[in-house]
Amino acid sequence: MPALPALRRLHALHWLGFYGGVLLAWAGLYAMQLPADLLAAAEFYGAEFWAALCTVEPGLAGAPSVFVMWALMAGAMMAPTVVPALMTWEDLHHAGVGAGFAALVLGYLAVWLGFAALATGAQLGLVGLGLTDPYGGSQSRWLSAGLLGAAGAYQFSTWKAACLLKCRRPLTFFMQYWDEGPLRMGLRLGLVCLGCCWALMALGLIGGMMSLLWMGLAMVLMLIEKLPQLAGWLSRPLGVGLLAASAAVLAV
Repeated sequence: MPALPALRRLHALHWLGFYGGVLLAWAGLYAMQLPADLLAAAEFYGAEFWAALCTVEPGLAGAPSVFVMWALMAGAMMAPTVVPALMTWEDLHHAGVGAGFAALVLGYLAVWLGFAALATGAQLGLVGLGLTDPYGGSQSRWLSAGLLGAAGAYQFSTWKAACLLKCRRPLTFFMQYWDEGPLRMGLRLGLVCLGCCWALMALGLIGGMMSLLWMGLAMVLMLIEKLPQLAGWLSRPLGVGLLAASAAVLAV
């Protein structure tokens, strides 16, 4: 049965480390939105630790906390969507999987950390203009409608279609860039993934970055979009839905 080797492979040390990192990212996001009375009971770190981490100071002083939020979001939401590509790479790379795997994941995550830095700057700018609250929740229907409309229109763009094609065909992608090595391939893979998902990630500025419900739903949608068997049922209908949501926000 072809599924059994894949299941056994997921017990390898590098896979356990990968999924452990994803779980830690989700745990960090959960801890950052716990109410104060529960934080006070977290004596392992202390209430002061979490309070300081979750408090967004005005101006540039709040940049570290905002960056941590975006970085955890990137790790928690985007790492699971790249699993099919990582498994394809492992099928092609039989010897010394651990070291090459780590370099590939490092390159991938480096791109999303760069995105987190850009998103931090954008959010702080929007907070300064009074368009979002300190936690990224939109305070402007024009901003909300604009983000929804941009994400909806991007679903129909040739750029997104080209990026999705590469994500849906990881074997072709790796064969094309194999000579570059795992780190550079990881960077390329991260850029391709960023091209697929940046607009959906930006929707976190509508309902607030710390909404676990939104993050979980967005992660599932982005994962399905990268699966060739299911993507045809999602991409364009999702675009239509986002455009309709944008119009509804303006109409209300």
